[in-house]
Amino acid sequence: MSEPVRILFTIPNFITAGSGQVMLNIIKRLDKKKFAPAVCVSRKGGRLDTEVAKLGIPLIEAAFTVTARPYLSLPFRAWEAARVFRPYGFELWHSFHYADDYTEPIIAHISGAKKWVYTKKAMGWGSRGWLLRSYLASRIVADNTEMPRLMFDRIGLRKRVRMIPHGIPTDQYPERKSIQHRLRAELNIPAQQFVIGCVAHLVPVKGHPTLLRAIASVPSAQLLIAGRPMDQKYVGLLNRMVEELGIKDKVRFLGGVEDVSSLLAELDAVVLPTWGRWRMEGCPVALLEAMSCGKACIATDIPGARDIIEDGKNGLLVPPENATALAEAISRLSSSPELRASLGGAARKRIEEKFSIEREVADHEDLYAGIFPRVRSSNTGVRRTELSGQFQSM
Repeated sequence: MSEPVRILFTIPNFITAGSGQVMLNIIKRLDKKKFAPAVCVSRKGGRLDTEVAKLGIPLIEAAFTVTARPYLSLPFRAWEAARVFRPYGFELWHSFHYADDYTEPIIAHISGAKKWVYTKKAMGWGSRGWLLRSYLASRIVADNTEMPRLMFDRIGLRKRVRMIPHGIPTDQYPERKSIQHRLRAELNIPAQQFVIGCVAHLVPVKGHPTLLRAIASVPSAQLLIAGRPMDQKYVGLLNRMVEELGIKDKVRFLGGVEDVSSLLAELDAVVLPTWGRWRMEGCPVALLEAMSCGKACIATDIPGARDIIEDGKNGLLVPPENATALAEAISRLSSSPELRASLGGAARKRIEEKFSIEREVADHEDLYAGIFPRVRSSNTGVRRTELSGQFQSM
């Protein structure tokens, strides 16, 4: 049996970086006979630090990026940063960093890593940094089907891209046929009231203002908003809107919620009103979690969301930043328990067939095996996600 490939996974922290759980879901399930993972964060202190410790794998707290300028001293500073990682002998370095930093692959290669991979998690693009980061990568994992066309349709990048959507551990997000009422009782919401929820950090890209305008037009709906207040100026705007629209009795801000599955059990439906233009989703995990729980979902018709929802079949898509269309979709779900049940059942099936954690892990193992031929994916029964058209070949 050959030695397992030593992989370092990097992410800024498990405090504010929302993709930390996504990364750990993969790490937990990798075949440890073939892959030996470790994790590096720039700053410890997040809830998931404990989860890494339970896995019995190294958790390194160190800077895995440096500032690019001044350029003349970059090689020396990258060399110093790489000293922390050399003793571990990492062969592969997989970055879940969200920024357009290009010093990380330099540090990785100086540390002795043979290959550097990064996951493109969001739709931000256009800077020189993103191009340099991409050309320094051995492989690029794209979160949705439109990233290859919008970002990587360039000489030298096309064959590096692999589309791997996120997967959900469906056992942790079970489909429940009946609504739970514990939270409703705490909030004095009648059991028969239609309740729709939004699970997203309170940041402008998530489009809460459109949702507030929409909910003001649907008398039958109550709205629960779960998400950390990441932008205080934005939070102030939302609070003013609630006052001005006269919907204080219809909207509750829950703050950050750790047990999302239990929250979803309280809801009749879920909405993700992300803004359009370039402020788009990569592969929205909140949507996958809600659909796994069998919830009828409404999302903005943008890249990422439309990979997941087939409009009218397993959810509803509405034009971005269109409060009228969103209100109409909410009203449809509010007035029809049958439609909610139909869409919710189809949503769960969609997750089981296309967005399971088993598929995501198999795709990553296949990616790593393509880089290091001495290993082969053990999940041969799960077919990897294919790119369409010109992006199919590696």
